Amino acid sequence: MSAGVSGATTEALVGRLFSATIGALELASIHLGLRLGFYTALEAAGSATSAELAERTGTTERYVREWLEQQAVARLLGVDDVQADAAERRYRLPAEHRPVFLDPESLNHLAPLANAVVGVIGPMQTLIDAYKSGGGVPYEAYGADTRDGIAAGNRPMFAQQLAGWLAAIPEVHERLIRQPPALVADVACGVAWSSIAMARAYPHVIVDAIDADPASIHSARIHVRDAGLRERVRPSIRDASDPLLGGRYDLVTIFEALHDMNHPVDALRSAYRLLKEGGSVVVADERVAEHFTAPGDDIERFNYGWSVLHCLPVGMLEPDSAGTGTVMRPDTVRAYAAAAGFSRTDVLPIEHDLWRFYRLVP
Repeated sequence: MSAGVSGATTEALVGRLFSATIGALELASIHLGLRLGFYTALEAAGSATSAELAERTGTTERYVREWLEQQAVARLLGVDDVQADAAERRYRLPAEHRPVFLDPESLNHLAPLANAVVGVIGPMQTLIDAYKSGGGVPYEAYGADTRDGIAAGNRPMFAQQLAGWLAAIPEVHERLIRQPPALVADVACGVAWSSIAMARAYPHVIVDAIDADPASIHSARIHVRDAGLRERVRPSIRDASDPLLGGRYDLVTIFEALHDMNHPVDALRSAYRLLKEGGSVVVADERVAEHFTAPGDDIERFNYGWSVLHCLPVGMLEPDSAGTGTVMRPDTVRAYAAAAGFSRTDVLPIEHDLWRFYRLVP
């Protein structure tokens, strides 16, 4: 028997794959409900028949009926009377499911992961070709579902927890609360939920939200406008290596993005050059195991799943790419930081189920 598979049986693996298939199909159905506005419309109505939901959402009753029945069978929606005629059954979103589907800043808001999963599967043929050629898959190829799904999945953590993360780093916190206002570079900011959370947590700071992806910055500008923070959060499409930005920042943050970068050492060198005297870089990335082990726990499985389909391919676009992948262990971060010129990399004592936090000191 091979090492690492003791105790495994054919029957157990068959059962596991069957359950995984059900889960994948249910994630796809959740994606459908999110994209078509079904959950929002059900919440607004309190309950609805298939015809009523179809009318509210501009969709076709027969498709809606099948979706509602599937969601009720999967225990995602409630149905008032299962014995009623199909056209008369009324469906509702249970109150306890509302945070999962509809509260964008709840830590239980996991439904956007369905969008991200559907998105990463989208460019499958391109991904297969990349596995053969050794090339990468452009971030843009994964589309809006991946971009928005990941952003929406991270938003609750930023909204609910980011202030606590920064407050737990005394050197950073003290500068952010002092005058004159601290200047922060939020590198690879995505749609700027992290930038907005920093501006809310520290009412004097000014945040330059920097990303190279035009679609992300377009969304970031809308979010910043809606948050009423245009005076203090400044989204822009630019590269952190821009020499005009050098020596300006009290803090540089890189949230869950370093492992995606084709040249992480160069990115950290750029972050180093952005700092004022006394400034520091804070990196948050996946809380994977310290060393490779197999089999792994659920967190390790979760991160390797994203790495195989998305994070490694977007980090393999250039011939000399680092090819880090999602599973970036602490020793790798330390090696990248040292190569970039930082004198010390501290793993911060911030407890989190998914992310590990580092402070890079020049």
